[in-house]
Parts: sequence; C-alpha cells; structure tokens
Amino acid sequence: MADINKRVGKKIRYYREKKRLTQEALAFEADLHRAYVGQIERGEKNIGIQNLEKIAKALNIKASKFFAD
Repeated sequence: MADINKRVGKKIRYYREKKRLTQEALAFEADLHRAYVGQIERGEKNIGIQNLEKIAKALNIKASKFFAD
C-alpha cells in the first residue's frame, strides 16, 4: 500500500512543479492544508478519492494521470 502512496505522491509533486505551484498554493486551490499536501507528496498519507479529485481539479488535470506510468 505504501508503494502506491509514494507513486501517486511523486506524480502530484511532478504536476504541481510543472505548473510552478508551491505546496501552499496547491493546498489553497484544492482547499486542503499545506502540511497535508506535503505528506501526500512524500507518500506518508493515504489520500482519499475526494481529496485526490480536489488536487486534480486544482492542477487542471484528470485524476487518472496520477496512476499512469
């Protein structure tokens, strides 16, 4: 389970950095706490589907991109 958390977290970080957003800016856009976004990106938290969708919308991408290789 931890492996998928890390893979998804890395993808979120990749797309966030590609959009040149800070964790704080992404958290604001997704209506999440900045520390929570950091924990997700490091694979420390098991992100729920609703929060994954919030992040995808904030990044203007489909949530499925977080699972693509």
